[in-house]
Amino acid sequence: MSVLSYARVKAVLLKEFVQMRRDRMTFAMMIGVPIMQLILFGFAINSDPRHLPTALIDRDQSAMSRSIIKAAENSTFMNITEHPKTDEDAENLIREGKVNFILMIPENFARDLVRGERPQVLLVADATDPSASSGAVNSMREIVSLGLRRDLQGALSDLADKPPAVDVVLHKRYNPAGITQYNIIPGLLGIIIAMTMTMITAVAITREKERGTMENLLAMPIKPMEMMIGKVAPYVIIGYIQTLIVLLASEFIFDIPMSGNFSTLFMAVTLYIIVNLMIGFFFSSVAETQMQALQMTFFMLLPQILLSGFLFPFLGMPRWAQMIGQCLPATHFMRLMRGIMLKGAGSADLFASFWPLLVIMVVVGIFAMLRYKQTLD
Repeated sequence: MSVLSYARVKAVLLKEFVQMRRDRMTFAMMIGVPIMQLILFGFAINSDPRHLPTALIDRDQSAMSRSIIKAAENSTFMNITEHPKTDEDAENLIREGKVNFILMIPENFARDLVRGERPQVLLVADATDPSASSGAVNSMREIVSLGLRRDLQGALSDLADKPPAVDVVLHKRYNPAGITQYNIIPGLLGIIIAMTMTMITAVAITREKERGTMENLLAMPIKPMEMMIGKVAPYVIIGYIQTLIVLLASEFIFDIPMSGNFSTLFMAVTLYIIVNLMIGFFFSSVAETQMQALQMTFFMLLPQILLSGFLFPFLGMPRWAQMIGQCLPATHFMRLMRGIMLKGAGSADLFASFWPLLVIMVVVGIFAMLRYKQTLD
């Protein structure tokens, strides 16, 4: 049995360091991924969202209504960001995903309260994501009670006793039962497509580089756009098959309602598939090996899972994290799928989520074509 040679171990060790220095992308991934995870999990991810955007309709404009509004904001669950003029405007805001709550205080609220007629305060919550709405919904009655505590003193102190002087009405829209699958399954389609479409395209082209078959393609009189279309078109069909599988599972296994129309869903899925295929094509133009292509795909997939609103409420993240999330195609696709399936939103309601995907598609397509090389040099 030979004695362990430290010289030989050192030689192999130095060789690995040299190889690591040459493969700069792998080294960057080993450093970059842990840093990204620390930042995202440490600062961006929030499982207890606060200061969620809220639309306010205060038709009473009294001191008592202002007390309730102040208590709602002090609770940190809600942040009044919109003041719609009509109920229809408020409904559009929550349907489009611009607000998580609608707080409505009716006309003559203070008058009816003083008379002991138990006026109503309405809180409408977007319950597509139960974790985002549960805090405010569960605490709203206590919030109203605390807000009116100073007002219900002296001659009005009897109104502060039970039963509550105000009837707090809670409406949980789109997912009243708070079923988690209603939120996860439509978003899961976005993660599946992002992972598979990007990875398949990136690896398929870099594989041809490694095998040497790229030379045959480069020898052909083919333009970058023609190469891109020819490479990504077959995988569009695969994306449709994945979509069909998820939709069938949503209907027959998870009993998730399909409130919107399929034409809008088809447009959203098609656009999203193309965007991810172009991202994969761009990765393939940068990566030299399949391993590098897989690493770039993972580096892209991690923020798409964490910052898109798939697992954690998007509007509950810090502002800087939301800005990064707005640049990710999965963020907009999540809103499209949940808007179509759960809210019954149409293309006009979801235009704010459609156009960013179009911009991402154009920008990534331009960069991919600029990176594409007509020769092996």
